Amino acid sequence: MTRPTQRRLSAPERREQLLDVTKGLVDRVGFHRVSIDAVAKAAGITRPIVYDHFKNLDALLYATFVRETQRALGQLTTLLPRVVGLRGPRELLIESLEAYLEAVAADPATWRLVLMAPEGTPASLHEAIEEGREAIIAVLSQVVVTRQPSPDPELTARLLSALSDDMARLHLGDPARYPVERLVDQARWFISLL
Repeated sequence: MTRPTQRRLSAPERREQLLDVTKGLVDRVGFHRVSIDAVAKAAGITRPIVYDHFKNLDALLYATFVRETQRALGQLTTLLPRVVGLRGPRELLIESLEAYLEAVAADPATWRLVLMAPEGTPASLHEAIEEGREAIIAVLSQVVVTRQPSPDPELTARLLSALSDDMARLHLGDPARYPVERLVDQARWFISLL
């Protein structure tokens, strides 16, 4: 009986596979327990193939994190235009939060990397997280300015970001206890008091 031969992956396909495998490992065991050996084994390849694409473990981890941060930011930038056209600032806040939490629920591994950096996360990745957060706050500041005049749009955006991120962390930590609907209902009640 002959074994079916697997199609050889192109360099870009292999790179994406390695980033996917690394993302999964980081999500399951944290940065500190990821190794080139573990990535190679999980991908069903040898260590030299991993080194063909990444010069060392730090480069692989950094590339994984950069890709996932870009995915997260991409999700957010596609969400914001969708909700900006709403009628009023309260609706804008609720719809924005709901869209954000739905994005988090749809790709929890990516968002855990961004919002709940696991143990052993390199300092360079913390810096990248902060850069991404600042980019989102800049976009939120612009939304706040166009939809509801604020005495300090940057602080308003930071408060909204902190509230949204904390709700997202609750959902990521225990989605059964903190489903999106429960979080959005609470935010709707809170915003109605403002």
